[in-house]
Amino acid sequence: MIRAVLFDVDFTLIEPGPMFRAEGYHSFCARHGMQVDASRFAEAVASAAAVLDSAGETPYDAAIFVAYTRHIIERMGGAGVNLDACAREIYDEWASCRHFELYDEVPSVLRALAARGLRIGLISNSHRCLESFQSHFELGGLIDATISSPDHGFMKPHPSIFSEALQRLGVQPSEALMVGDSVRDDVEGALGAGMRAVLVHRSGRPHPRAVELDARGVPTIRSLRELVDVI
Repeated sequence: MIRAVLFDVDFTLIEPGPMFRAEGYHSFCARHGMQVDASRFAEAVASAAAVLDSAGETPYDAAIFVAYTRHIIERMGGAGVNLDACAREIYDEWASCRHFELYDEVPSVLRALAARGLRIGLISNSHRCLESFQSHFELGGLIDATISSPDHGFMKPHPSIFSEALQRLGVQPSEALMVGDSVRDDVEGALGAGMRAVLVHRSGRPHPRAVELDARGVPTIRSLRELVDVI
């Protein structure tokens, strides 16, 4: 029986606004004296995923995310002495809630879960303050426990961050469900900790691993609105 639902934050509850899309990166780079090709942004982000994946179950290190951002800039054509400073500025700004947009269905879904008596938690690899996140998006009173990898020390999918979140919620792994957009961090991490998992895949195209995940008991949903029925 599920007693708690834990959510990833970035790309599960919120998405980047213009500041962290192609035009935003173009503006960041221009301020640092670099001209980049905004049309290469999508490919650059896709290729940068390998930078995060290579980190493994490591302690949180801001340098990993700065390297990820640097990779995107380089793949867009950025270079020069200001490259690292630009990447660091983008990393720093990522912590600000004002640059993000809450997915429309989030408040109603969280309220529906809370009305069922389910405890709700957040587990994030981001350095964004989760208390500020709740107040900025007016989610106060809906979240029972939060944990972020900078505060905990280890990043998802390390099992210790899931264990700590479960302790804060007062539930056993078998009583908890993890919801997130990353197979590696959220799904594999949760399953490794003894939890159930749901993958959020908002693309109109089927997820390439959907059949495999379904066979492992992991549903793939396109909106959090589907979550209530899954539970």
